[in-house]
This record gives sequence, structure tokens and C-alpha cells, in this order.
Amino acid sequence: MKTKITSFLVVVTVSFISFSANAQIFKAGLNAANISITNDGDVDENNVLGSFQLGVTGNIKILPMLYFQPGIIFTGKGSKTQSGNTTDPTYYRASSNPRYIEVPVNFVLKTPTGPVKLFAGAGPYIAVGVSGKNKVEGKFLGAAFSSEKDIRWSDDDPSTLGYEEGAGYGIMKRFDYGLNALAGIELTRLVLAVGYGHGLAKLQSGSGSGSDDQNKHRVFSVTVGLRL
Repeated sequence: MKTKITSFLVVVTVSFISFSANAQIFKAGLNAANISITNDGDVDENNVLGSFQLGVTGNIKILPMLYFQPGIIFTGKGSKTQSGNTTDPTYYRASSNPRYIEVPVNFVLKTPTGPVKLFAGAGPYIAVGVSGKNKVEGKFLGAAFSSEKDIRWSDDDPSTLGYEEGAGYGIMKRFDYGLNALAGIELTRLVLAVGYGHGLAKLQSGSGSGSDDQNKHRVFSVTVGLRL
């Protein structure tokens, strides 16, 4: 399974680089990650987890105001929960921070040529889980405890539709997918953007993604990019 995932990433990377080698935006930014908790996809704002993203996107002109922007992003998602404060004799804090190689495919509209352009766009994404940590810490009546474990991923093979290999309790789905939206300002070389990733895949392995919107990624981001 690891060989198939590696091959998938190599094919996507090579295709991307060959397609947009002369029109790239290198970017980095901060994520405000969360996980939905209701059937309608709502989140608990107290559970926001700070993370990051780093990657490169293409910037290929299709029409005078329409651009195609595929990308490859290393990005952190997840959420946290906390009961009490660290100064209390009893408190609890847990976080899950999975990291993915994400491939967004966005279509972006830009204002006409000028020193400053406004832009907005949207598109789908697919992501492959590659690392991450589950952390727990706290105190019980003054006695401290903590643990940190690597996230366990399923061995899902995307070519076997309708069946997920390696699913089980406490194991996260290897693949995530969803929709992106973004908007921002483009200067001569600098690109400032805000984005939102709306996950459509359930995180718990073995679960069906279409039954409701619980347990799916929600990620707001702020990024700074450099145009080549």
C-alpha cells in the first residue's frame, strides 16, 4: 500500500511540475483547523487547532480573467478539546493533528491587469495522510499525566472502491477529499490570500462519508505567496 501511495504522489508531482513550471506561486501560511461535530457540519469554535501549510501552486492563464491553479501542499489539520485550565488541580487537554499531502485543483477569477489584482476561486481537493500525532495531557487532583502517539492510518487502496483496507477503531482514513474556496490580493510578486477547506470524507476509518456531515475536516487558512 505504501508503494501505491508513493507512486500516486510521484505521478501527481511530476505532472504538476511539467504543467506549470513557468507559472508558480510558492506559499506558506497558518491554518485554523477544526472537525465538524453535528449532522449539519457545524463545529465547536473552542476546538480550533492552530497548524500550518507549505507548498506550491500553479498559475496558468486560461482566459483573460480565468486562471487554473493546481497545487501540492503539505498541510496540518485536526482539532483539540480542553476541560479546565492548566492552573487548575484537574484539567484535560487532547489534540489530534494529522498532516497531509494535499492536491487542490482550483479555478480562479482575477480582476483585469494592473499593479493590484483581486481574485477569488474554488475547486476540489484530494489529500493523502502521511504523518501526525495524537496528544493527551492534564492533571487529576494535582497529579500530572501525558501521552503522545503517532496517528494510525488505514491501508486504504483508492483503486478498490467501496472497500477500505485496514479499517478499525482508532484508525484514521488515509484519504481525505473535499472542496476549497479562496480569495485575496495579488501584487507584482506577493500574493495574500484567505482560504477555506470543506472536507467531505469522514475521518474514522470504516465509516460512510455520505450519511451526514459529522467528523469531517474544516480548515480556515491565511497564506502569503511569492510569484515566480
